[in-house]
Amino acid sequence: MDKQLHTVGERADKLCAVCNEERGHVVTSVTRRGQISRVGCPKCGTSSTFKSSARTSPRPPAHDLSPYDRTLTYRAGQTMMHTIYGVGEVTALVEPRKIDVLFPDRVRRLVHAQ
Repeated sequence: MDKQLHTVGERADKLCAVCNEERGHVVTSVTRRGQISRVGCPKCGTSSTFKSSARTSPRPPAHDLSPYDRTLTYRAGQTMMHTIYGVGEVTALVEPRKIDVLFPDRVRRLVHAQ
């Protein structure tokens, strides 16, 4: 049984029913015991219940991810390793040179293609 305590704003992987993709979601609600009860998809904005299961695939090891490089061009769904924030997944292209990236603690806006 998973004894880890979770907090609102963390990242949890889940299959989004609307996007039909497994992606990182933002925890929006936890139980009194610290277990995740609801998550929100940063791409489509859908809020859904969360159940921990064996179907959720593990994240790739950090050493297998490419490091974040502001000169590269990223697309939604790509994963990266940031030296300060850790493993992140691009959730949206905001402007021609800005992206939203979901890290374990929260969504952060980064530059790319410079």
